[in-house]
Amino acid sequence: MNNFLFKSKNLIVVATVGITSWYAGSYFERNKAQINQCYCVRGNASNKIKHLPGLPVFATVSAATVIQPPHDSENRLVPIGDPTSPMLTESSKYGFMGLDTIRTFDDFVLSYDRRNKVPNWVFEHLTADRFNADGKVDRSKCEFTEDELIHKYFRSTNKDYKGSGFDRGHLAAAGNHRLTQRHCDQTFYLSNIAPQVGDGFNRHAWNRLEKYIRKLTRFYPHIYVCTGPLYLPRVEADKKKYIKYQVIGPKEVAVPTHFFKVVVMETTKGEYHLEAYVMPNQAIDNEIPLTSFRVPPETIEIHSGLLFLDKLQKQRLVKVNGIKQ
Repeated sequence: MNNFLFKSKNLIVVATVGITSWYAGSYFERNKAQINQCYCVRGNASNKIKHLPGLPVFATVSAATVIQPPHDSENRLVPIGDPTSPMLTESSKYGFMGLDTIRTFDDFVLSYDRRNKVPNWVFEHLTADRFNADGKVDRSKCEFTEDELIHKYFRSTNKDYKGSGFDRGHLAAAGNHRLTQRHCDQTFYLSNIAPQVGDGFNRHAWNRLEKYIRKLTRFYPHIYVCTGPLYLPRVEADKKKYIKYQVIGPKEVAVPTHFFKVVVMETTKGEYHLEAYVMPNQAIDNEIPLTSFRVPPETIEIHSGLLFLDKLQKQRLVKVNGIKQ
C-alpha cells in the first residue's frame, strides 16, 4: 500500500508539472506570436500597438549588469529617440538591417555599436526637396556633440578624437540634411560619427562619393542610402588572415578599416537601381574613379552582418552597379 501511495504521489507530481508546463508553453507561444507581429510605441499611455513593416522581433540577451536598454511598460525594447519617427518606418520599408541600439533623428536613423562607439549603420532617405536652396542653413554653426541618449559608458566624446590624427567623419552627411538648421545640427551628434583619415579620404574621396549621391536626386525621385563601417581582414606575414584596427581616445573608439555605402535609387516607374561601394579608410588618389570602388552588395552583407532589401521583390531590382539584372 505504501509503495502504491508513493507511486501515486509521484504520478500526481509529474502530471502537475506536465500540465503547468503545457499551459506556460501555450501562454508563451501566444505572446510570442503577438510580439512577432507588433511593435509597442514607447510613451503611449494607451499602450496601443503600431505595426511597422519589416521589423523583426527585438530579441534580448540577459547579462550580469544593472545597465538596461530602454524598454516600454511591457518590457519590450524600443528605439532611443522618437519610436514613431517616419524615418524608422522608411528604413524598415524593404527590410530592417539590424536592431542594435536604434537611434532616431528627425531626418535619419542609425544603429549604434556600443562596443566600438561608432554606428553599425546609418539610413537616409534623400529627395530633391529635402535640400535647402536659400542658404539659411549654416554648417559653421554646428558643433560636434556627445549623444546623451547613448549611455555614458558607451558614447564617444570629443576627447577621444582630440589629437588622434583622425577626422570626425559623418556617416549621415551634413550636406544631405539642409532642409532646416536642426536637421544639419543633428548630423553632428557623435553617434553619427566615426574616425576617418582626413586628407585624401574624408575631405576628398569620401566627399566626392557623398556629392555624387546628392546629384542622383536630380534623376530619381527617391534615394535610399545605408552607410556604415567595415573591419576587413588582411593577410599577415604568416599567411593567415587577421582583422586588426586601431582604437583612439579614453573610450577606445574603433577606427574602421573601410566604409561602405549601399545606394538604392527608385525610378518613376517604381523600379530600383542599386549601387554598392566600399572604400578603404586611407588617402585615395583623386584620379581614381568612384566606379572602381563598386562591389557586389553581397560582399558588404557578408562582412557587415547586415541584409539589404531582403523584403524587396527581386523583379523590381533592375540594375545593380549599372548592370541590368
